[in-house]
Amino acid sequence: MTPDQVQALFTRKDGSYLCARWGRPIVPVVFGVDDATLAIVKGAIEAVVALAGHKMAETDPELGANLMVFFLRDWAELPQVPNLDRLIPDLGPLCDRLAAAEAHHYRAFRFDAEGAIKAGFVFVRMEGMLAEMPAETLALNEAVQAILVWGEAAFAELSPLGRAGERVILRPEIGDVIRAAYAPVMPPVARDGSHAYRLAARL
Repeated sequence: MTPDQVQALFTRKDGSYLCARWGRPIVPVVFGVDDATLAIVKGAIEAVVALAGHKMAETDPELGANLMVFFLRDWAELPQVPNLDRLIPDLGPLCDRLAAAEAHHYRAFRFDAEGAIKAGFVFVRMEGMLAEMPAETLALNEAVQAILVWGEAAFAELSPLGRAGERVILRPEIGDVIRAAYAPVMPPVARDGSHAYRLAARL
């Protein structure tokens, strides 16, 4: 990938640049799926974390679980989840906007004092094409998009996943970007586009 292509992955709607990685071990918890799907989702997260060279843990000392993944049928379900409004500000109006937009995904992150990710919230509305998607594909896609703060349009035209025969895999160039972003010599957060050139040089 060229530096410009890498930079586009982390460019926000307002034109600013932001690449942030997790600054602490990831502790996932998954809601709204059966045990078999739960194992698939956690397995995908573990695989992407291992690819990044990052760590997982049994518990987060501050939050308990710090990556919360919710699968739901309707956005109206979320305000009924106990205490979720404490974690997601203005949850009711947010769900109204998501419903009006017929959105299928919503992701939110919380950051530590340095700007690294300390918590992530992933919401997936299982309707239409998503309901037909194999659990392995959906889980890998969500794990990839939770490992870094990507730009909103990073995967709007091209999925981070590809095919190898019958198998769905992470596109190698996206895997390389994740590994580069988690390299010990790279900063946990960057807000200058020159960071993309440093990433590209490591691919």
